[in-house]
Amino acid sequence: MIVTGSRMRQIGWLASLGLCLGIFMVLSFNVHAVKSEVLLAERKIVSLERETLMLETEFESRASQRQLANWNAVEFGYEAPRADQYIDGQRQLASLGLPQAPGAPSPIRVARAETGEDGAPVPARDMVSPLTGAPITLASASADTDPRSAFTDAFGDFLVEASPIRAAQARTSRPDEAVE
Repeated sequence: MIVTGSRMRQIGWLASLGLCLGIFMVLSFNVHAVKSEVLLAERKIVSLERETLMLETEFESRASQRQLANWNAVEFGYEAPRADQYIDGQRQLASLGLPQAPGAPSPIRVARAETGEDGAPVPARDMVSPLTGAPITLASASADTDPRSAFTDAFGDFLVEASPIRAAQARTSRPDEAVE
């Protein structure tokens, strides 16, 4: 089998192309390896900078402890608790409480249902406006009424009273009225 010159050149070009491709891949892997090492080094630098900042802050706070101790003693009057300042339990804590002074606000209580004398729950009262004390009627949900008019009928006066808009400019709207 005799190989001609042009066939030899084609094989040579193909071999050189394969060699270049191999070198390119090796260099590409080396570049990616170096990039990952650089990224790891940058991350390490950032973490070391954070640690340095934390240590500097701690050093500055420890260096100023004498100043803080002076402030606590002179300005604020703070001092470490003594042994006689600790309490033994809940009873001793409760004994420290003072009776309610005249004119003091009543203590906050947990909400609970009102009950009558016989222990039965008292029926719910009608809703009233917090501003005027007038009773508020709720709209009944019926299929033949327009929900907008039912809402306006039920809450219109309340919303006018509670609105930040001046009363002269506020008015209730009904869907059957023509808008000018």
